[in-house]
This record gives sequence, C-alpha cells and structure tokens, in this order.
Amino acid sequence: MNAPTAVSHLVPEFHPRPVPQALIDALQSRFGAQCSTAAAVREQHGRDESSFEVPPPAAVVFAEKTQDVADAVALAAQYEVPVIPFGVGSSLEGHLLAVQGGISIDLGRMNKVLSINPEDLTVTVQAGVTRKQLNDEIRSTGLFFPIDPGADATLGGMSATRASGTNAVRYGTMRENVLGLEVVTASGEVIRTGTRAKKSSAGYDLTRLMVGSEGTLGVITEITLRLYPIPEAISAAICSFPSIEAAVRTVIQVIQLGVPIARVELIDHHTVRMVNAHSKLGLREEPMLLMEFHGSPAGVKEQAETVQEIANEFGGNAFEWATTPEERTRLWTARHNAYFAAIQSRPGCRAISTDTCVPISRLADCLLDSVKEADGSGIPYFLVGHVGDGNFHFGYLLDPNDPREREVAEDLNHKLVSRALNLGGTCTGEHGVGLHKMDFLVTEAGTGAVEMMRTIKRALDPKNIMNPGKIFSL
Repeated sequence: MNAPTAVSHLVPEFHPRPVPQALIDALQSRFGAQCSTAAAVREQHGRDESSFEVPPPAAVVFAEKTQDVADAVALAAQYEVPVIPFGVGSSLEGHLLAVQGGISIDLGRMNKVLSINPEDLTVTVQAGVTRKQLNDEIRSTGLFFPIDPGADATLGGMSATRASGTNAVRYGTMRENVLGLEVVTASGEVIRTGTRAKKSSAGYDLTRLMVGSEGTLGVITEITLRLYPIPEAISAAICSFPSIEAAVRTVIQVIQLGVPIARVELIDHHTVRMVNAHSKLGLREEPMLLMEFHGSPAGVKEQAETVQEIANEFGGNAFEWATTPEERTRLWTARHNAYFAAIQSRPGCRAISTDTCVPISRLADCLLDSVKEADGSGIPYFLVGHVGDGNFHFGYLLDPNDPREREVAEDLNHKLVSRALNLGGTCTGEHGVGLHKMDFLVTEAGTGAVEMMRTIKRALDPKNIMNPGKIFSL
C-alpha cells in the first residue's frame, strides 16, 4: 500500500461561499433569539479541539426540536449555504470548522431522553443528549450505555463520527450500538432509518450509512441505542511495566486468549507523569495498563487472575485494585483528563492529536516504531491507547507560533498513519476523517471506493451544503 507522498493537510483549504444577508434575515425572522450572529457565539462554534484555525460560521441557530433543524436546513438549501452540525465541540479532526463558510446548527438544546424500553434494552434520545446525561437518567433501570470516548460528547456527535472509546473492546463502537436514526436531509426533509428491532433485512442499511458520515449527508436529530445490564461485579486494576513493549505484549496475549476484558488502556510514562501533576495522583511513572473487568463476582475474579498471570510473565508489577465506584471513577477520570493534563504540561501549546487502529497481532510493531520516532523528534507528546482493539492515540504538543514544530508533528503523524495502513490497519480508529485524514482515506480505501462515496454524497446532497470539505473534496 502506498502512503501519500506529501505531509497531509498542514493547513486546511478555506474557500468561503457567500452567505446572503437575505438568509440571515430569514433565519432571524424564523428563529428570533434562537439565531445569533454575535462574534463570541460564532467563534465558539467555529473551533474544536483540533489545532486548525478557520474563520467562524456566519450565524448559529440553536435548535430546540427537529422541525427547527429542518427549517434551518431548508432555508440554507434555498440559498445554497453550508450547514454544519454542532454538539459540544469536542471533535479532534476539524469536523465542525466552517472551511466553506455557512451556518452552524447547535443541537445542544435537543437534550431529551424520549423513551426508555428496559424490557427491550433500548432507548431513544434527541441528538443533544450527552453520554453522561443518558447514563444518569437510566441508572434506575439497571441498564447503562457503554460507549465512552472520554469527552462527555453528545450522542448525535458520537453517531456522526462513529465514536468508540474505552469500552469498545467488549461492547463495540457506535456502529454496533445504533439501531435507528431520525435524520434531516440536505433538502430539509425528515427521514427515519432502522427500528427498535435487533436486526432487519429491509432494504439498504441507511443507519450504517449515516453513522460515521460526519454530518456530510444529513443532520442526525434522534438516535435509538442498545443498552446493557449494569454488570453484577466490576473491578478495575492498574499494573506498571518495565517497558511499553511489555505492556503491549501483555495486551496481545490477553486478547488472543479470549479473556473478555471490558477495558484495557495503555498509558505511557510521559502521560502518567502529566496525569499525576494534573490530577494530584501518585501513580508510578512507568508504562501502565489500566484495566476493568465486568461480569459475575466469580467471572471477574477469574478474568483478573488470568490477566495478572499474563502480566507477571512480561514483568508487570505493582498490581493495584480499585473495587469501589469512587476508586474506579477517580482512575478513569484521570485517564479521561489525559488530554487536558498534556495541554497543561506545556502552557500555550496546541495538540495535534491523531489515532490509528491495527490488527491486534501488529500492535507492537506499529506502536514501538512510532514511539521511537516520537522520542527522536524532540517534540513533547503523550500516548494513550484503547489497545484491546488495536487502537491508540498520539498527541504531539507544539508551539502554535513555530511552523517548524508543526511540520515535525505532521511528519510524525504522516509516518504513524502510513505505518498503520501498511500493517493492514486504518487511518483512524475513532476520531474520524474530518479535515486531517482526507489524503489518508484515499490511500486506505482506494480511489474507486472514495469516488463511490462522492457519488452517494452528490446524490443525497446535490448542492454540497452538508458540512462540505470534510472526509473528501468534491
């Protein structure tokens, strides 16, 4: 497989389309105070957690119901102006940036849990519901929603980017856990895909088409999700290792032996140091696995003992257990704050955060060579990984005013992703393509497959108004 020949997207292309005053007037007439052109509001909706700088959208519409979204999209379509869905702004690859101008539709106020069906293990929510909110509201049912990307993202955004996270090794990704959707199309029409049934052979799988489409085919307004019983027993543990290789070899053997571990996170020694400083912890500053086991008390005990035996073979030591909810929450909160801990470790920096995913058998090959390159670059970085499914993340911490550092960081990203592709992996395991991985998508999927995606895009969005300039160019 041939990697791209140039460093991918050092600066995104910015080609704004005109936003007629007539459209702004029409939006303000329809939405009143729900439509804002204030600079502070527009700027908030014109940036995410990526390092790209792009001018903000021309206006922001705060949708409160599906009809609001439909009316806003229909007006934008009338004037052929881009529409960019917005959840909480936690995306990492420039998904919500207005690279062609346009308007932002904020779905944060659409935050109702519409129906809970505990007997069927399903729930239907509006797109602005966050994962933490959902789990708080359904806790009394004895059920939970397991997909946990770290950030308290909206479920609409998680569906649009096909998110996964720490629990994916056991429970899968959004792809496996979204049963149906309500979507506003590029013309402003409202359609539904899927049902609450566990399976269907009826027609094209439009649900899977929309999950991962990153807002380029429609605006997701409702989602029907799978739920799971809260495990009878949950136990978490941390284990330090003499090297990253030892930790990774442990994970590979755990997965290949079929141990049904729920979570297994790799944190390198740099990141442990950053997390200790940020979260006031005293973790050993060595490569570490943070693990969680779900099941019956006997099953959890058996899983944990098996993993501990494997870890011992690779020099794992200082197994520490967290069996109370408070202890587990403290550990996982520290892990989820690793990004912010890293940012604070170098004041004023920006992070180029990237992820790849490879077959589990090639994880060590991909990860160790990438660590060696990062260590030799002189660029500070952090490394975390949902390594149970071969997915890991590098964050390169750069001075935004130093073009050389950006070039070095992008070169590291280029080499990392190219390596993953050559090992049979993917350019992104969960962040999505957005702006940053567009060239790599062509390398991974091939020109024919990407052209098929373009054909679908043109058919469903002939005016190219749905989050244009993301995933691929037209």
